[in-house]
Amino acid sequence: MKQPVGKAVNKVFNRLTITVALILVQLFWFGVMLLKLTEYASWISVVFTVGAALMALFIIWRDDNPAYKIGWILLVCLLPILGATMYAFFGNKRPSKSLKHKIEPQEAIHREDLRQEDDLGEITSTRLLDTIRYIAEKGPYPAWTDTQSRYYSVGDDAFPEMLEDLKKAKHFIFMEYFILAEGEMWQEIFDVLKEKAAEGVDVRIIYDDVGSINRTPKRFLSILAENGIKVLPFNPLTPIASLIYNNRDHRKILVIDGYIAYSGGFNIADEYINRIVRFGHWKDTGIRLEGHGVWNFTVMFLNMWNAFVKTDTDYSKFRPHVHHPTEFGSDGIVQPYADSPLDDENMGENVYLEILSQVEDYVYIFTPYLIIDNEMKTSLVLAAKRGVDVRIVTPAIPDKKMVFRLTRSYYEPLIKAGVKIYEYTPGFIHAKSYISDDKIGVVGTINMDYRSLFLHFECGTLMIGCEALQDLKKDCLQTIAQSREIRHEDCRRGFFGLLFDSVLRVISPLL
Repeated sequence: MKQPVGKAVNKVFNRLTITVALILVQLFWFGVMLLKLTEYASWISVVFTVGAALMALFIIWRDDNPAYKIGWILLVCLLPILGATMYAFFGNKRPSKSLKHKIEPQEAIHREDLRQEDDLGEITSTRLLDTIRYIAEKGPYPAWTDTQSRYYSVGDDAFPEMLEDLKKAKHFIFMEYFILAEGEMWQEIFDVLKEKAAEGVDVRIIYDDVGSINRTPKRFLSILAENGIKVLPFNPLTPIASLIYNNRDHRKILVIDGYIAYSGGFNIADEYINRIVRFGHWKDTGIRLEGHGVWNFTVMFLNMWNAFVKTDTDYSKFRPHVHHPTEFGSDGIVQPYADSPLDDENMGENVYLEILSQVEDYVYIFTPYLIIDNEMKTSLVLAAKRGVDVRIVTPAIPDKKMVFRLTRSYYEPLIKAGVKIYEYTPGFIHAKSYISDDKIGVVGTINMDYRSLFLHFECGTLMIGCEALQDLKKDCLQTIAQSREIRHEDCRRGFFGLLFDSVLRVISPLL
C-alpha cells in the first residue's frame, strides 16, 4: 500500500514543481523583455507617434462630423494605444456589416412602395415644397394629405386612446419601441395583445435589446410566443460575439390595421405616463395619425421586421385603404420619415435644419438633450440674429447628470446670440418637437444629440398646416410658462468647470 501512495505523492510533487518552474521561467522572461524594451523606448515612442498620426489622418479623411472628429483626434494623439483601440471599437460610425447586409436590401426592394402619390399643389411655398421633395426622394418617405392628426402633450393622455384603438384591431398590430418595460403600462397593453392574438390578429413586436435591458419580465420571449405574439429583439447584446452596439432602434411606432398609427417620444414604460415618478413630472409629446400617412410607418416597421424575419414580400395587403375603404378626410399634410445610420443622409438633423432655414417669425423646440454640432449651432444662432423668436426647452431635472452638464455647456453661445433657453422645472422633458410660424412642425423620436442625429434608427413626422400644430403651439407656450428662463449669468463656470466641460465634449459621442 505504501508504494502506490508514494508514487502518487511523487507525481503530484513533480507536477507542482514543473508548474512552479514554468511560472518562474515565464516571469524571468517577462523581466528580461522589459529590460530589453527599455533600450528601445525611443523607437517604441516613435512607432506609437507615427501610429497616432496615421490614425488621426484616417479620422480626418473620414466623412464625419467635424466636432466628432476633433474629439477623437485629440484622444488618439494624447493616448495613442487607448485612443486608437477605443476608436476601432466605438468611434467608427458605420454600422456592423451584418446589420447593413440585412436591412439595406430590404429597404431597396420596397423603395417603389414609397412613391410620392398625393398632389401637393395646395402648398404655395416653393421652398417648403423643396423640403417635402427632399424627404420623399432621399428618405424615401412621401407626403400625404388624406390623413387626420391628433397631438398629445403628455403620454398620460395618449395611453387610454392607444388602448381603445388596440381593442378595436381586427387584422394586425405592429409595435416598435426602444424601451419595453415591465409595469402597469405594459401589462394593460399585454392583456389586450393576448386577446387579439387569440382572435387571429397578427401581432408583432420589435424592441431594442439594449434599451430594454433588465426591464422586460422574466421569460419575456417565451411568454409572448406562448400567447401567439411574434417578437423580434433588435441587435441583441452578445458581448463575446459582437463589439458594435452604437446603432440602436430608438423608434416608437404603433400601427393598427394599417390606418391608425401612434408615434412620438414615449416608450412602453410607467414613467412615460407618470404611473411612477423617476425625475419629477415626465413630459413627453406624441401624435396619432389616421389615414394614408400611416403607410410610411407601416413600411418602416415591415422593412425592419423582414430584414431579420423573412415574412412578407408583398406589402400591399397592409395599405390603409385595404381595411378602411372610405375616405379619411384631409387635415393638412403629414410626412412621417425615418432616419437610418446605414446611409450617408442625416435626415433627422437635416429636417431640423430645413425648418430653421425657413423660419420667419418663431420656432419653439422641445429636446431632452442639447448636444449639437457646429451646423446646428450656426443655424440656431443665425435664426436668432435675424430676429426670429427662438426658444428651446430642456429638462430642469436630468435623467443623466453628465449629459445634463454637457447640455448646459452649450447654453452660453446660444443665449449670447439671442436664443432663449428654458428648463422645465416640474421635472424631465423627454419630448422631441419643433414648431415654426404656425405652419410647420415635427413630433418624433429624434433628440438634439449625437446619438439620435447620427447613430440610431429614428423616426419623426413632419406636419404642414395641420390642426394639431395649434395644439403643439399652445402646449409650447404653456410649458414655457412653467419653465425657468436661463440667463447669461447662469452659465458662468470657473476654470475647472470649463476644463471638465471640455473633456465632456471630447467624449460626448460615447455618452
